[in-house]
Amino acid sequence: MSTRESLSSLDVRRSTHSPLITLVGSVVLVSLFSVAPWIVPAWFASILMNFFILVIMATMWNLLAGYSGMVSIGQQAFVGLGAYATLFFAIKGMSPLAAIPLAALACGVIALPVTYLLFRLRGGYFSIATWVVADTAMIIIGTVAYLGGGTGHYLPGLSNFDPVSLTHVQYLASWSVALVVVIGTYVLLRSRLGLVLASMRDNEVAARSAGAHVTSARRIVFIVAAAGCGAAGAVLAISQPFVQPGNEFSMSWTAEMLFASMIGGLGTIEGPIIGSVVYFVLFQWLGQYGAWYFIVFGSLAVGIAIWQPRGLWGALRDRFHVELLPVGHWVRERRSAK
Repeated sequence: MSTRESLSSLDVRRSTHSPLITLVGSVVLVSLFSVAPWIVPAWFASILMNFFILVIMATMWNLLAGYSGMVSIGQQAFVGLGAYATLFFAIKGMSPLAAIPLAALACGVIALPVTYLLFRLRGGYFSIATWVVADTAMIIIGTVAYLGGGTGHYLPGLSNFDPVSLTHVQYLASWSVALVVVIGTYVLLRSRLGLVLASMRDNEVAARSAGAHVTSARRIVFIVAAAGCGAAGAVLAISQPFVQPGNEFSMSWTAEMLFASMIGGLGTIEGPIIGSVVYFVLFQWLGQYGAWYFIVFGSLAVGIAIWQPRGLWGALRDRFHVELLPVGHWVRERRSAK
């Protein structure tokens, strides 16, 4: 069989199912989540708010580690900077809701010079350096009296909402940012940059040899992830209006991002979403049991890392050959008609 004949016998698709199914399902989910605060109890709307914030963070961390190989343990730096950028603009008289995109932009701008320091390092050294950046940012912010110093500052601009309307506004802010982040990540990974990231993930040396601008791609992804975490920090400040360094720059944010991404599946868009669902289910179930909460979380993370390193969604995708938000291609041999 010639090369041309062998290639013609292959069926290359983005997905194994009709994209219409994904489109219809997405429209239904978006519609349900958009009206959720009016049809679910306030306590459940609050859980969904926190869920969306974690989805934003985990999606950005997965973009760094799962697609670019940059394992950061300091993404809380941009969560905190996003929260404090929102606080700064709010003190200046801007609506906190209007400050969300500006906070994301500010974090992206700050991330640019940071890359010239961090990209000199690789592996564990890079990871530790991101942690140093996060602690440095927290210390600097804690010395600014205008922003409340180490004790924090109440976020102005939300007092004109009654409690019910405030809950709706906080929910819609977190939901809107989560939706934009997931769709934006999907579009980015379907672009030419996504191809470069995929080649980097598979073989960086081969990607460089083929002419891919690996460093530029990494810099873009780092800036995008910083902006996304900044937007998450802005939404966090709106949902928990008292902004203080110990909360906004907490290491627990990175731990939650890492857990959700690993459990759900690195290198997939669906993975962080699935991982966030698992995290909140376990949190609601085990939160009342004290130390057992950490023991179960740790055991699950270790078990997944050992026996299913591609995560829960990776296992489902390999078993049933399904991908809800495909960014790659499926290659199958065509069956000849008899």
